[in-house]
Amino acid sequence: MNCDEFVELVTDFLESALSEEDERRFIDHLAECSKCETYLDQMRRTIAVTGELTAESISPDVRRELLTAFRDWRR
Repeated sequence: MNCDEFVELVTDFLESALSEEDERRFIDHLAECSKCETYLDQMRRTIAVTGELTAESISPDVRRELLTAFRDWRR
């Protein structure tokens, strides 16, 4: 597994939604990559700080602002 695949699977890992094979690959990569270990820790902290947000709990104005902010993030 490379770091890009790891990042794509973090949410499923945290939700215990990975297949056994993917979870094994995820953990193997984590054992070898300190940067991904840091990333996973950051994701856990973010979740702890923000709590569980659902689409329904976000006002339409905030949803619009978030979508605008992240629309071009990958570029």
